[in-house]
Amino acid sequence: MSDRLAVRKTYKLYVNGTFPRSESGRTYEVTDTRGTFLANAALASRKDARDAVVAARAAFGKWSRATAYNRGQVLYRVAEVMEGRHAQFCEEVAAGEGLSGGRARAVVDAAIDRWVWYAGWTDKLAAVLGSANPVAGPYFDFSLPEPTGVVAVLAPQRSSLLGLVSVLAPVLAGGNTAVVVTSRDRPLPAVTLGEVLATSDVPGGVVNLLTGDAAEIGPWLAEHDDVDAVDLTGAPAGRALELERLAAGSIKRVVRPPAEEPDWSADPGTSRLTPFLETKTVWHPKGV
Repeated sequence: MSDRLAVRKTYKLYVNGTFPRSESGRTYEVTDTRGTFLANAALASRKDARDAVVAARAAFGKWSRATAYNRGQVLYRVAEVMEGRHAQFCEEVAAGEGLSGGRARAVVDAAIDRWVWYAGWTDKLAAVLGSANPVAGPYFDFSLPEPTGVVAVLAPQRSSLLGLVSVLAPVLAGGNTAVVVTSRDRPLPAVTLGEVLATSDVPGGVVNLLTGDAAEIGPWLAEHDDVDAVDLTGAPAGRALELERLAAGSIKRVVRPPAEEPDWSADPGTSRLTPFLETKTVWHPKGV
């Protein structure tokens, strides 16, 4: 028997490369599937969401202008640091999702592999999604994919790591910046991912992680004029249409939530890369 006092953790948000408390001072208890206390997490507010959008907008210029190769290297470094936290991720996924140790390891392996997979797409997007267009005249005509901007992501509520990676990594691979509302009941893998991002090469503000309630924060992000797109994958039940209507006020791109949570272990293809890319067509005279 140990006579040590338990160290009860209170985790913070991850905004602009730092770990602030919620400006509201609110926290909530995180428990495992049996109701055992795990930690306290910050309960993000509207003001926290606004701060995260400001940070994401400020970081967008540098991240979007980085070479595709450089973005790929930065994202690959995240996977390297995730590998170093493998055991911690396994414990948190097992506790939060009620999985056996072996199943949790398989989920964490898949999440890291998924991050590497998207890192590899950064310098291939232009070749696969771009084109040299035939024109009738002395011109070159090219169509190239470009990032949309700041993307708000309501992360999956059940799949706390693999689902989170599957919606976040493609946003970053395309050169966008992200404000993510994590799983409310299973936020600890996202908190650890924030610590990974802070100790990797990802510039501050490129990823901002808000723990808390998507039902509270989602509407503010959906209607925010400086958010360019919103992924509603983890939208609260029955609230997706409301969020779409709010997003329509500023003509955002919207990824609608699936009818039921997808099998995140399946091959994602490019379906999550393309919604947050825009095509720019450039004409250039030749023979002049």
